[in-house]
Amino acid sequence: MKLSQKSVWVARRRKTSRWMVPLAIAVFHLTGCTVGPKYQRPAAEVPPAYKEVGDWKPAQPNDQSLSGNWWEIFQDPQLNALEAQVNVSNQNLKAAEAQYTQARAALRYQRADYFPTVTVNPSATRNSYAKNRQPHSAQFSGVTFTDLQIPFELSYQLDVWGRVRRTVESYREQAQASAADLAAVNLSMHSQLALFYFQARMLDAEEQLLNSTVTQYEQALALIESRYAGGIASELEVEQARTQLETTRAQAIDVGVARAQFEHAVAVLIGKPPASFSLAPLPLTAPPPPIPVGLPSDLLERRPDIASAERLMASANAQIGVAKSAYYPLVNLAATGGFESGSITTLLSGPSILWSAGPSALFTLFDVGRRRAASDQAIAAYDQSVANYRQTVLTGFQQVEDNVAALRILEHEAQVQSAAVAAAEKYLALANTRYTGGVTSYLEVTTAQSAALSDEVTAVNILGRRMEAAVTLVQALGGGWDRSSLPARPECCGKLTSAVR
Repeated sequence: MKLSQKSVWVARRRKTSRWMVPLAIAVFHLTGCTVGPKYQRPAAEVPPAYKEVGDWKPAQPNDQSLSGNWWEIFQDPQLNALEAQVNVSNQNLKAAEAQYTQARAALRYQRADYFPTVTVNPSATRNSYAKNRQPHSAQFSGVTFTDLQIPFELSYQLDVWGRVRRTVESYREQAQASAADLAAVNLSMHSQLALFYFQARMLDAEEQLLNSTVTQYEQALALIESRYAGGIASELEVEQARTQLETTRAQAIDVGVARAQFEHAVAVLIGKPPASFSLAPLPLTAPPPPIPVGLPSDLLERRPDIASAERLMASANAQIGVAKSAYYPLVNLAATGGFESGSITTLLSGPSILWSAGPSALFTLFDVGRRRAASDQAIAAYDQSVANYRQTVLTGFQQVEDNVAALRILEHEAQVQSAAVAAAEKYLALANTRYTGGVTSYLEVTTAQSAALSDEVTAVNILGRRMEAAVTLVQALGGGWDRSSLPARPECCGKLTSAVR
């Protein structure tokens, strides 16, 4: 009875020992150290406020804020309808989405190293030993036999020093950077569409102004021709009026060149051939809405290009850990098992089973400085990414300051130009009165007409520039995007929110 109990205890101990080895390996793997520096986002110089805001009063965040559909702040139904087509048909956006999908796939590929690889290599061969085989053996001389094998192989590299973890970390951050790049392309495509759209509308307003001026000049020419027929006006005055009319007609026609190009550009942005798209004329009349600028510190979380540069910086930091892990030995586990027999009928029987298992380690004793060079390269790449990140932040501040200044200055210029238009209209009215009263020649009228038309065209162009600056400012502020939109785990749940798409 005692012997029986002892046998059971020994059997249980052996059974337990079978699980102790892989369990110990698993615990060692999970608690293994991770070499390389821990990532901390480097500081970037952030001013407390934007200098160019000055006495310009932007919208307060509580009054009006940017959202994913930021173009809706312009309250233009035609623009809203066009912008909605960008997410569906823009080819640059589709290319960026495919690039993000590639980054996610590359991450999953690297993440597979967390798990063992199992392969099977079945084979069936017919073999014959040569009689003249050296050394001679009567046992195998001229023997012919069949060898059937179904071997399974398991290989697994223990992540003792965190090489796999650092690699996965690096690729995960690259995938997040790709998601931010996708958001940046999305913002750029929508911004370009708004810019082209408002530039076309500005040209519509300019063409409308020129056409109405042509109508006025036609009436003036008819009046002068009537006066010439009555002997009151000279032929010189008739030709002056005709020259003014034809010059303005040519200007109105010339506007169509740029207007057609902007219409074609809009078509391409919404994924349509220019031949199948037309943009209805709609003269620009209203000034841009106030844009909420916020604080410079908000820009670090609101611009996708800054988020992308920061994620690439974190990825480069992880690559330092990958390079440093090369200084430590590689620990591998390998196991082979399967069946081997000379007959198909006995292939899957117990006596046909074969197996082998055991760990191995690879130590690099001398590599002529290769590992040090790889480590130095990774450190330099990280330093480069830090510089790129800080430069991207500075460029973001510059773009906001540029467009805030443009809006502030153009708003003041528009007020002054409005006064210039009013003065030019009064000058033209006085010149017409003096001419009809016989006080002066028609040259004074044509001079006043040119001045009035020039001032009115300038006023239209200023309005268009203000709209362009408003769109560019929205783009510089990130267009309502937020860093929280980035997927935390792109390998398993990488779908982007509507704020990004």
